[in-house]
Formats: sequence, structure tokens, C-alpha cells
Amino acid sequence: MPDTDKYQIEIQPMPQFIPEQSDPDNDRYIFAYTISIKNIGSVPAQLVSRHWIITDGHNDVQEVRGLGVVGKQPLLQPGETFQYTSGSSLTTPIGTMKGTYQMVAEDGTHFEAVIPEFVLASPRALH
Repeated sequence: MPDTDKYQIEIQPMPQFIPEQSDPDNDRYIFAYTISIKNIGSVPAQLVSRHWIITDGHNDVQEVRGLGVVGKQPLLQPGETFQYTSGSSLTTPIGTMKGTYQMVAEDGTHFEAVIPEFVLASPRALH
């Protein structure tokens, strides 16, 4: 069994538009997203930091880096899932987010978990 099987994180994003906090007349679109992070590898791994690439409908890119997620650096045992909800603001009714979580396994191995690209869209932005 190759070592790469030891370091595997499954990430499932679930975005949602927040109309009551958005102000389309002033180009302010608020989105929440819930992320499920599951350790499908065979060694415990800790989420240390994050790197987001947020692209709006004008192709303007914003990069966000920081320690942990929502103030936490969860340690995930094999098979364990951590879920959190955060938010993002765009100046357009549609955009995308993707990125990586920087992980450290219990054995000291550093690896990245890829956050698959997902779409942020207000209900009338997609037809």
C-alpha cells in the first residue's frame, strides 16, 4: 500500500446565498458555506492553515491565507469529520471559491488537502 493512502482528506463544500445580509443595489452579495473535512487516510492529521482563492464574476481574484478555520486547528483521527460554517462577500451575484488546507500528520508529514472549486451564486444569477 503506497504511503499516499495514509494522507487523504475528503472535503465537501456546501455554499448558500444569504439574501437578508446581501445588498444587490450596492453590489454586496453575502454567501455562507459549510465545509465537511473528513480524514479518509490512516493517520491522524491536523488542519494547520488555509489558503482560499475567491474569484468574482468580473474575474477579480482575492486570496485569503490564515491559521486554522473559524479559530480552530482541528486534529482529525482516521475516519473523523470536522464541519464548520463560514462566509464570504462578493461584489457580483456569482463567483467561485477553491483552495487548500495545509495539514500535518501525526508522524510529522506535511501535506495539502485540496478544496474543490464550488460556485457562489445568488438564486437569479444562474438560469
